Amino acid sequence: MAVQQAAIGMRSRSQNQRRKRIVQTAAALALRGGVEAMQMRAVAERAGVALGTLYRYFPSKMDLVVAVVTEELDLLESSIGRRPPTAETAAGRAVDVLMRATRGLMREPELADALVRSLIMSEAKTELGARITDLLWRVATGAALSGGQDAGPAEPPDRTDAAYVRVASLASVWIFELLELLKGDRDLDEVQRRMEIAAEPLLAHC
Repeated sequence: MAVQQAAIGMRSRSQNQRRKRIVQTAAALALRGGVEAMQMRAVAERAGVALGTLYRYFPSKMDLVVAVVTEELDLLESSIGRRPPTAETAAGRAVDVLMRATRGLMREPELADALVRSLIMSEAKTELGARITDLLWRVATGAALSGGQDAGPAEPPDRTDAAYVRVASLASVWIFELLELLKGDRDLDEVQRRMEIAAEPLLAHC
């Protein structure tokens, strides 16, 4: 039994490592040539996996794009754990996080566009919207933060709570502003001003 469990553990680690290698390869291609460069065959070849194996991990290109964006969100959560927002108000802390996310995403606008499409059009099964809102809720309410994919408060938020719903509304405003930024109808300063205006009344009682 112990030998069997050890074999299962090794196989699981190998699968996780393979998945991580695929995502890192896709991210490197995206940084050099945008989302268009993330062709499934090219990713498979550069990651050293069969094309069928790649599709087993990521059934579509959008699933792969979401995985790359999720890595960016992991980095954001880690940076917040290391350098938490210092604003005294919930609104100030939330806007700080959203603008960090905006600047990070705009380093690769095509990935930002893919994120917006995944959230608005549901082109791939994703928990990104919930993760972004949960992160904002933790920051706004002052709940404990820790870096990485497992970041979260001691108890999960009640997503029917009025405060959480207001935070979710702010996240929706951010997605709209990010879309306007991608269209060229906003600049970063204007996005920040508009997010500050929206955040103040929404998070006044957090």
